[in-house]
Amino acid sequence: MALAQQNNIKVDLHIPTPIFNMINGGSHGAGNLDFQEFQVIPASSKNYSQGIRIGVEIYLTIGNNLARRGAIHSVCLEGGYAPNLFTNSDALEIFVEAIKQANYLIGRDVFLGLDIASNFFHKDGRYQIKDVSSVMDDEQMIDFYKNLNTQYRLAILEDPLHEDSWEGWKKLHSALGGQVVMVGDDLLVTNPQRVAKAIKEDVCDGILIKPNQIGTVSEALNVIKMARDAKWKVVVSHRSEETNDSFIADFAVGVGADYVKFGAPARGERVAKYNRLLAIESELSFSKK
Repeated sequence: MALAQQNNIKVDLHIPTPIFNMINGGSHGAGNLDFQEFQVIPASSKNYSQGIRIGVEIYLTIGNNLARRGAIHSVCLEGGYAPNLFTNSDALEIFVEAIKQANYLIGRDVFLGLDIASNFFHKDGRYQIKDVSSVMDDEQMIDFYKNLNTQYRLAILEDPLHEDSWEGWKKLHSALGGQVVMVGDDLLVTNPQRVAKAIKEDVCDGILIKPNQIGTVSEALNVIKMARDAKWKVVVSHRSEETNDSFIADFAVGVGADYVKFGAPARGERVAKYNRLLAIESELSFSKK
């Protein structure tokens, strides 16, 4: 927190809302889903302890439902299931079913998010996904996302278009801005030059922060300052191949991140970070008494 303040980043001390990666596709999956992460996000009205419970209950319910269908192929590096499903929409329908079975409501208790990582299925200026029989350009892909949002009320959409489709990003943000947080990861790569361009072009309103992607904590803080000045949402993220080190959890709280993305509520290297946030929540609650 002191480092953030030294960099003129105003910090509202709180525990960030977790973004749970439940099902994986793309380069992180078993090869049959196009989108990289299918996410469940507890409502910000829930405290962190409640959010963890919600995430675990839904994660286990999804696993049971996939097992009943004979659809479990494996578990990916980030702890999400990598199932055998026909389309990306199939995965979202499993989410809807599992959330209902766990006695939660979408739009009240939890929200859905997607890390599309569209670079994976973008080739020669076109997108090919299993939900649509023909290849699509930026405009058609934007229409697909608009329909997807109408159906599932998405909260977060990360990397929906190719990292250099600046005009496409601008059109999509114009269409869905205010409804969905448009998060740049591959688009921005925690890089101040790309962030500055994204702010100028008004192509998104959220950023994924990976301190070891840009290289140093100081450089990451500089990017966070730029994002905060632009009134963007800040998501502090793990990497796909992680260790048990939990520094990233302290960092997220210290910079006042809105969200954290540590993977599924499973596997030791993910749980270590979620548990560290539980400890910080306890410390903050104790200090306020």
